[in-house]
Amino acid sequence: MSYPLKKELRPAYGFDDVAIAPGQITINPEMVDTSLTIPDFNGSGSVDLGIPVLASAMDAIVDPAFAIQLGQVGGLAVLNLNGIHVRYEDATEIYADIAAASLEESTPLMQKIYNEPIKEDLVARRVEQIKAAGVNCAVATIPPTTKQFAPIASEAGADVIVIASTVTTVRHKSKSLRGLIFSEIIDELQKPVMVGNTVSYEVTLELMHQGVSGILVGVGPGAACTSREVLGIGVPQVTATIDCAAARDEFFKRTGRYVPIITDGGIRTGGDVCKSFASGADGVMIGTPFAQAEESPGRGFNWGMATPDAALPRGTRISVGTKATLEKILFGPSSLTDGTQNLIGALRNCMGIVGAMNLKEMHKTELMLAPSIKTEGKIYQRAQGG
Repeated sequence: MSYPLKKELRPAYGFDDVAIAPGQITINPEMVDTSLTIPDFNGSGSVDLGIPVLASAMDAIVDPAFAIQLGQVGGLAVLNLNGIHVRYEDATEIYADIAAASLEESTPLMQKIYNEPIKEDLVARRVEQIKAAGVNCAVATIPPTTKQFAPIASEAGADVIVIASTVTTVRHKSKSLRGLIFSEIIDELQKPVMVGNTVSYEVTLELMHQGVSGILVGVGPGAACTSREVLGIGVPQVTATIDCAAARDEFFKRTGRYVPIITDGGIRTGGDVCKSFASGADGVMIGTPFAQAEESPGRGFNWGMATPDAALPRGTRISVGTKATLEKILFGPSSLTDGTQNLIGALRNCMGIVGAMNLKEMHKTELMLAPSIKTEGKIYQRAQGG
């Protein structure tokens, strides 16, 4: 007996489901261009990065010192304007308390810590602290606080404003008489504004028509995020990136404006970085691998922006350990064989193998469905736990 089909499920793929096919030509890795430009469509100036890497707006990862260090090597760290550093003058003891708490105590403790009011003077001072070092400054705020804090950060000299939430759309319904309208806040700030997160073609296209300068792609893949468990939502990152990149290309055809796509979350290894670009990304936003850096403030722990939510925490504090310096994680040298260090070296080598001179050429790389790519022929590695 046949039954009427009520809902059709399409397959979706994450990093471990696909493989990158080698190209027909090869290039010396030192010859490839890994730069990323975050455009500005209002005339105040685009932001140029030497490496296409952003650090997630997580308090365990980005403090002003880390933002300066990543900026000095060509990346861009995003400081959380709803986080610890704009609530407390000195966060040293706060980090110590979070690190010392048991797993059961950690979320209630953070709910209490994040209940401290945000201080507007600290918003400006944190931006000024980063800019004083001569690097680009990016800050992130959630939609409800954008109108309050984004203008302060912009006035203090922030180069990029990120408006981020678990899921972002243009058509949001609320009880507010007048909610956040992206096109209006972009016109007001006169700075590049990046928006996320999303995973779909339609929403990406609508956000781009608002005038944004970048889209963050990813719902729930981060190691510290539990949205997929708590809410049941999410799309695997390869499929999400492909869909959103298709919207970027369609928008470019229509308008001549190229809006970069940033794959945000779930990236653990150099292979994940490379697959992000092969899927269509222009940049990657990295969380937990940076939480493992000696320079990160989290003392070997990481937690998401939604962890201290007073009503429905959608993250958890995780122990990730301190593994290496920021320099080694990004550029090596590395003696590890698991792909967790020398991420930019991996990207350069992959670009050379597929014959991509720049990141846009990486988009043309062939991807294939290959669920056995990490296990085929690796029986001895698996037997040794490798």
